[in-house]
Amino acid sequence: MGKFEYWQSNKNGQWYFHLKADNNEIIAHSEGYTTKDNCISGIDSVKNNASNAGVTETETE
Repeated sequence: MGKFEYWQSNKNGQWYFHLKADNNEIIAHSEGYTTKDNCISGIDSVKNNASNAGVTETETE
């Protein structure tokens, strides 16, 4: 089932989230958000968009 965890950084005050798999391994990590509400909106965006997202292979840089 996985789970999202979010927190505020002690270093820069920004909010972050990561997505953990069932085995508790981090499988996605967010950018920094200036507010808790924006961080939660980021989580909601991933929830709403990821289930229908396509998969595309790109060339390496």
